[in-house]
Amino acid sequence: MIERVLKNYLLPQENYIWGFADLRGLLAPEFIDYGYGISIGLRLDNDIIEKISDGPTPEYYNHYRNANSELLRITTAIVAELEKKGIRSLAVSPTIATKDLESAYRTTLRTDISHKMIATRAGLGWIGKTDLLISRRFGPRLRLASILLKDDPGNVSDPVNRSRCGNCTACIDACPADAGNGLKWDISVDRDEFYNAWKCHDQCEEFGKTRLSMDARVCGICVRACPVGQGNQDPDER
Repeated sequence: MIERVLKNYLLPQENYIWGFADLRGLLAPEFIDYGYGISIGLRLDNDIIEKISDGPTPEYYNHYRNANSELLRITTAIVAELEKKGIRSLAVSPTIATKDLESAYRTTLRTDISHKMIATRAGLGWIGKTDLLISRRFGPRLRLASILLKDDPGNVSDPVNRSRCGNCTACIDACPADAGNGLKWDISVDRDEFYNAWKCHDQCEEFGKTRLSMDARVCGICVRACPVGQGNQDPDER
């Protein structure tokens, strides 16, 4: 039933990926009633990504925001439809507003719910060396949203537990903030062990001021650099 609802809303289907995750024991206490989730990824436009060179373009920033808005609209509609069918669910916004960045997670740069964690539990991909979700189908060229479920959907995916980046360092080499140290992610490795989120945060803030002339935090350089997004092929299989 849930898959049928997703297929009705995630159109055209070639622009989306989704999967079901077992999240029992993985969420913050305030979400303890939600043991499962749906991860949804919306593909970003390759032509826009390819125009990123040494910083974000206004076109990329607008596309990024529009993708987030579209995911919020769709997940809200999906949850409303699921609730009508008696399926208890909760939509999680794909991002937080710039005005809330300093107050929402100013000490850790972490949110209460990680879309990337849910995506790995849903089998959509792994975490790259600059903390991107690398999906098998679109690489990192996507935006994520999540829907939490209280009940078992019955068809949870096999999770991804380790990196498939191999020896590739394309994102690290391209990063202007030197945010990654080259250590590969797996489920036992904390983000801060392989990636400095503050370096990325500060660089994105600087790009907002110098490239976009606004209070925005966006980059996209490592998104463009990842070879999986360019050729839809795992680096360790090239």
